[in-house]
Amino acid sequence: MTRKIAHLTTVDLSLRHLLLAQIEASLAAGDEVIGISARGPDVPFLEGRGMRFVELAGSTRSMRLRSDLRAAWSLWRILRHERPDVLHTHNPKPGVYGRVVGRLAGVPRVVHTTHGLYADPGDPLLKRVVVYAIEAVASRFSHVELVQNPEDLALMDRWHLASRRKLRLLGNGVDLDRFRPPAPDVRRAVRRELGLADDDVVVGLVCRLVAEKGVPELVTAVGRLGRPFRLLLVGPHDPEKADAVPPARLAEARAAGGVLTGHRDDVERLYAAMDVFCLPSHREGFPRAAMEAAACGLPVVATDIRGGRQVVDPGRTGALVAVRDPAALAEGLRPFVDAGLRERFGAAARAKALTDFDEAGVVARVLDAYDR
Repeated sequence: MTRKIAHLTTVDLSLRHLLLAQIEASLAAGDEVIGISARGPDVPFLEGRGMRFVELAGSTRSMRLRSDLRAAWSLWRILRHERPDVLHTHNPKPGVYGRVVGRLAGVPRVVHTTHGLYADPGDPLLKRVVVYAIEAVASRFSHVELVQNPEDLALMDRWHLASRRKLRLLGNGVDLDRFRPPAPDVRRAVRRELGLADDDVVVGLVCRLVAEKGVPELVTAVGRLGRPFRLLLVGPHDPEKADAVPPARLAEARAAGGVLTGHRDDVERLYAAMDVFCLPSHREGFPRAAMEAAACGLPVVATDIRGGRQVVDPGRTGALVAVRDPAALAEGLRPFVDAGLRERFGAAARAKALTDFDEAGVVARVLDAYDR
């Protein structure tokens, strides 16, 4: 029986880069799939894969009450017109109003994925109470709560943020065929394209260039290390976000020998240029870029937070360091000047990815949630 499945996100970038495997699996099963978000440059790609796109008026990544109310009203009208069998919500804002509107609009099955609670145990009590209270209310309107990170799942159960019968551990994964250790000639070619020398120790990060991802701390840490370390930043400037990294800070990184590529769709090639991947985030759910790097055979240095702890096995596949601490970050990266250490940790990271980060299992659990 053909179903109509609607994925709700803030922007089309999430549909393409976070949910493509789920969308394609549903299409392959004969389902009709609708993507609902703000319109952006990824829409033609998604439509080319067979997904139908419906624009969500008012959807923004920043917190704007008037725009958010407009987006909720737009969603109501879309759902009443489309009548999907499943509404699958993602991201913090549409994850809240999407569950409420979806249930009130009469969608038979409302499924939500928690990609990472917007408050961590270390956050101020007031922030945690507000975020957890909003999550507890929104979860009352869903049928299934898929939680990527086991720490979030335990917290949601402990704080009774959702009914235990709704909660399911989803995990996260990547395409292990696309992200794999590169051939030596590919590595040499990509490094030449980027102007990186053979003896450079390249510290890479793939992310939106915002402070929450720890970009300022990484710029400082690599600057402290000096030669032979060099920084490779892959990702777009994100001026819509309040914590966008200032252009002057990015210019500082370039002046110190860093390479900034901007947004790239061929990130699997750019991992080939790296020697170690670093994710100094302040908050994560289950970080995809770090899993991609591990699958490509790179050691990973990450902050000791939810998400980092799931990707990195300290002393075997990488290192965990304190949050917002450039000195600790530099010391975590320093040992990887040793090529032998990089090779051993990178091989262990690839082995962990093969065991723990296969997106095929994630897709199967999502489809099972729809079927049940």
